[in-house]
Amino acid sequence: MLIRFEVANFRSILDPVELSLVAVDRDRPEARPAPNIGESLLPVAAIFGPNASGKSNVITALHWLRDAVVHSLRFWEDRIPVDTFAFGDGRRQTSEFVLEAIVQGVRFEYVLELDKTRVHYEGLFHYPEKKRRRVFEREGETLKLQRGLSGLSGTRELLTPRTLVLAVARRFEEPLVNGFAAVLRNTQVLAPWPTGRRSTHNPTAWWFGLDPDQAPSSLPGADDTSREDRAQALAMLRMADLGIDDVVIDSEEMPFPGDDVPPGVGRTRRRIRFVHRSDDALVPLDLHQESEGTRTWYRLIGPVLSALRLGSPLLFDELDASLHPTLSAQLIRLFHDRVTNPLGAQLIFTSHDTSLLNHLNRDEVRLTEELPNGTTRLGALADFAGERVRRSQNLENAYLHGRFGALPDVDRTAVLRVLGLIG
Repeated sequence: MLIRFEVANFRSILDPVELSLVAVDRDRPEARPAPNIGESLLPVAAIFGPNASGKSNVITALHWLRDAVVHSLRFWEDRIPVDTFAFGDGRRQTSEFVLEAIVQGVRFEYVLELDKTRVHYEGLFHYPEKKRRRVFEREGETLKLQRGLSGLSGTRELLTPRTLVLAVARRFEEPLVNGFAAVLRNTQVLAPWPTGRRSTHNPTAWWFGLDPDQAPSSLPGADDTSREDRAQALAMLRMADLGIDDVVIDSEEMPFPGDDVPPGVGRTRRRIRFVHRSDDALVPLDLHQESEGTRTWYRLIGPVLSALRLGSPLLFDELDASLHPTLSAQLIRLFHDRVTNPLGAQLIFTSHDTSLLNHLNRDEVRLTEELPNGTTRLGALADFAGERVRRSQNLENAYLHGRFGALPDVDRTAVLRVLGLIG
């Protein structure tokens, strides 16, 4: 489980901001004890705030770090694609990332400092028996390894100014490195905007065990894994109460263009159909005939079930832009419940939907605001209130009444004047 994430000099974030997943109310059943750090950790963290206050950039920064470890060896040949704060000293300063997590009961800490041209510092540490020990530490191109990790010695030969040690070292099958790297590698991101890369979770593959390019005639096999995946996915779909009884796959013929093409000559393509129960009849509808909310829920079932199965983080930007509030609340409940989330998967999301505050505890809410110099401030709910937020408080009502700040500053007079409604 993630303990905390810190980032500085990334997009609208200049000074360091920290997203902590340490529970304040440790006696809640949702909080997961982490005895080795003497704390409990949260399975859900939500970020609220006005538009352009930097909510998405917190999620994007963690996504960027994940992609850096997974893709940097292939794509960082000429430059490091980090987006620094665009004004003032941001372009001349390094960007910094810190991630702490529990891996198989042991606390790990990863620190990275870089700019667009090179990695300045990188270190991975762990805390066996609560004492900090170095796994590796790199300053420039000088690399130090923990004694006994001779299997990582080949990392030095592959090190360049723009190569991450973590990206290289995870290829040498060292358990200490691979265990931590898996936390980032298994982190998934869902967003209403395109991520620029093909998703690693294909809905069809999760439902039917099919490769996207497999022939339509290759129907689901009878192996236990496929049956279990499909049963869980169908349970998630029915849980949303969308009136869908099943999901099936078939093929349709796509004739070649032209008037002289004889019948039966053409190509076939696979199509997904949702089976609705209407009175006593079953009516299949194509995917494009379903609502956007239904299509979104269908697409996220695979990533959600994968996160719950692996106990891994799931990042969801603009949750309210993708799902109805009822489904968003159901999603939060899945991660809260120890029955559906036994391994401590974590849902981290941004939202404008204040109704979701009614499903969150005070320590699960973070707020962003834009400071006068254009930078993002991220803080716990209590930090914005200026006093300790009562555990029993109605968070939505207090937020909408401006008690915590982090609300849009709307100049209604200026808007009316622009619209020509007042002089």
